[in-house]
Amino acid sequence: MTLLLTIKLLILIAVANGAPVMATRLLGERFAHPLDGGLCLWDGRPLFGRSKTVRGLLVAVAATALVAALLGFSWRTGALFGAAAMVGDLFSSFLKRRLGIPSSGQAAGLDQIPESLFPLLACYRLLDLSPLAVAVVVVLFTAGQVVISPLMYRLGIRRRPY
Repeated sequence: MTLLLTIKLLILIAVANGAPVMATRLLGERFAHPLDGGLCLWDGRPLFGRSKTVRGLLVAVAATALVAALLGFSWRTGALFGAAAMVGDLFSSFLKRRLGIPSSGQAAGLDQIPESLFPLLACYRLLDLSPLAVAVVVVLFTAGQVVISPLMYRLGIRRRPY
């Protein structure tokens, strides 16, 4: 895997995961309908939580498709990448709710690994990735979040410094 492909993949992961955050910053609560419809499970906790919205899912898929096309991938690959990143994010949220971690609460690794691993696995063959390439991108994204999240908080993009 080349350095350029690594950078492009990191950009796609960042766009997929950052687009819903930016939509919240720009639109507030407008059009923010929870994906789980407020459903609570057997443990009395939400399926995903209020911060996982239809708007966030749609914005993530659309933004990732657009950026993928700009980076030389097909928009369909970008849409798949964005959708898979959101499935990873939902998986993480589901697990965090079961563990009693509140919506937008921090869980190191669990917050980063599924949302970077799922899209790489979904596009594994389309992008001709190797297991090593997937591991490298997941590690770089996870480590990068440690640096970037506090910066995004200071810039007023994130509500919390993680």
